[in-house]
Amino acid sequence: MDFARLRLTRAPVPVALSLIAAACLAQPPASPKKPVTEVYHGVAVTDDYRWLENYSDPAVRAWSDAENQYARKYLDALAVRATLADELKKLYAKPSSRYTSLRAAGGLLFALKTQPQQEQPVLVALKSADDTASERVVADPNKLDPTGGTSIDFYVPSLDAKLVAVSLSKGGSESGDVHVFETATGRETEPPIPRVNGGTAGGSLAWNSDATGFYYTRYPRAGERPPADLNFFQQVYFHRMGSDTKSDAYSLGKDFPRIAEIQLHSSDDGRYVLAAMANGDGGDVAHYLMGADDVWHQFARLSDEIAQVAFGADGNLYLLSHLNAPKGKVLKTAAEHPSVADAQTVVPESRVAIESLLVSGKMLYVADQVGGPSQIRVFDAGGAAQGTVPILPVSAVDQMVRGRDGALLFRNNSFLDPPAWYRFDPAAKKVARTALFETGAADFSDAEVVRVFAISKDGTRVPLSIIRRKGAKLDGKNPALLTAYGGYDVNITPNYSLNRRPLLDHGFVVAVANLRGGAEYGEAWHRAGMLAAKQNVFDDFAACARYLIDHKYTSAAQLGIEGGSNGGLLMGAALTQHPELYGAVVSHVGIYDMLRVELQPNGAFNVTEYGTVKEPELFKALYAYSPYHHVVDGTNYPPVLFLTGANDPRVDPLNSRKMIARLQASGTKRLVLLRTSGSSGHGIGTALSEYLAQEADVLGFLFDQLGVK
Repeated sequence: MDFARLRLTRAPVPVALSLIAAACLAQPPASPKKPVTEVYHGVAVTDDYRWLENYSDPAVRAWSDAENQYARKYLDALAVRATLADELKKLYAKPSSRYTSLRAAGGLLFALKTQPQQEQPVLVALKSADDTASERVVADPNKLDPTGGTSIDFYVPSLDAKLVAVSLSKGGSESGDVHVFETATGRETEPPIPRVNGGTAGGSLAWNSDATGFYYTRYPRAGERPPADLNFFQQVYFHRMGSDTKSDAYSLGKDFPRIAEIQLHSSDDGRYVLAAMANGDGGDVAHYLMGADDVWHQFARLSDEIAQVAFGADGNLYLLSHLNAPKGKVLKTAAEHPSVADAQTVVPESRVAIESLLVSGKMLYVADQVGGPSQIRVFDAGGAAQGTVPILPVSAVDQMVRGRDGALLFRNNSFLDPPAWYRFDPAAKKVARTALFETGAADFSDAEVVRVFAISKDGTRVPLSIIRRKGAKLDGKNPALLTAYGGYDVNITPNYSLNRRPLLDHGFVVAVANLRGGAEYGEAWHRAGMLAAKQNVFDDFAACARYLIDHKYTSAAQLGIEGGSNGGLLMGAALTQHPELYGAVVSHVGIYDMLRVELQPNGAFNVTEYGTVKEPELFKALYAYSPYHHVVDGTNYPPVLFLTGANDPRVDPLNSRKMIARLQASGTKRLVLLRTSGSSGHGIGTALSEYLAQEADVLGFLFDQLGVK
């Protein structure tokens, strides 16, 4: 379809724009066109705003500052924004502590603890999930940096739990250095190791058996590679405690691809170290194992389609395989001589999609995806089914951790229930809530969740979760907010969000869609929304929007949509392909220029998910939906608020700058705003105060543009 020839129109919005918005619309910052034309496989493509890519250019910084001021003039003048900001502040000041990212080691439990009004989570250790009185702080970023700008990327305790390695980064950059702390005292033991963690590829670490050192992911240092490659070519090095990091020894990865993403993991007894090497973000992973001979042995190739490997207490490795099993099956092979070809099938493929697995004692726990919500199946080590673990209805299990004597610790929450850690006793087959639970500041007992299916363009049934107040009238007059992601085999699961309380209190219906591109129904569901099949994701989203309108949950004029990152790309495609369907669009840290994304600092990691313009068919697919290239002059697009972080290591803010400039030049009569934060990145590690400021802007924009009083 030639989008350049289309002239899309949008039905008039019955709700009048505020006087503030009208005043802003009269004076957007000037965005001069400086056309650059490139030819891709015989197709000439002109880019009028290429100049906005160079943030080191003072003219670009001045333009970005002017756009920020333009957005602030509107947002700060909204009376509703101040009211919502106060509501959010009160909500986030009330909940009890939240515990995430649990790890068990040396008879202790470690966790990241989020406390009300603290800017960043802290790392704590405690004797058990039922003994919060034993809790002690190991590392507190709030004390290390009172501004709230320093965050924990990841942490790994030594096997004896006496030491903890912690990656710390600043300003949402995700560029993390590893610091080692004593568990008992919180004292830092030696100088930090630089550049262990980074955007997209992340970082990882695995201790040896006696805590005299650890293997860690290392990015190139300055001078080792050209500047454009310093955030690529991740490798594994070994650091011996007490030694200078400059003497750390290379261990693995010289032959890995440029876009390698490595995760490391030690067996509980320290005999083995696993290395999982993902080839970019597309989902293909190779696996390596080091044993007593201190030599890495590759036992699973990319083509073997092994998504995860877990250590068993019985001397076996348990493998989550997608080979000829797109919904997943579990294999077992001896750790001493692992072989995918000779592995025994323990759990065959079934009607549900396996998300992850965990071996605890003699029990095998399999976490499944059922179109968005979770379930946990239980097996013995031989694969004999032992039933399922009771969990909350329409809920998510977002982490499982080994408990004592084969027990399972798991974190469970739903759209209506705050998160809590539970213990499952396989002998008694009973679940008990531990002391690590949150008393939510928002009570959702007046709300309900409805699970429905929208029918996409090709007939695919797309799950849609609708959260609404009980007794809500389906008369087409409710404001609504629809959100989704649809990519990178990321599952969008039920979650408890304080931000939904102000929405529901003011009559909103909130909808969460499970689009293709995720893994809610396994790897086939993922592959149906990647590379040349990406348009399926946008068709799925449009079908969900139409469902809400057709079933009188809302109207097009009162339907807001929101997404971030790959979900930001979704927002760009939604507003350019179907501007008539939406009343307001909020997009966070999105990708919009699909022809140049692979040339951006982090873009190469995305090629295995999106494709490359170097291949004619993939160029054709990318160009067919690239939002930046399908803005049509004369179209009255819905009001738009884009948010981006200046320190984003994953999606370059140039995407938002170019897309906003193009939309403002299109002749749309609606509000088009760009909000850039100088103290955050992709959203990971954002300080609480900055997060709440962003959310107040988003809710204020939606309330104003959708006519909510």
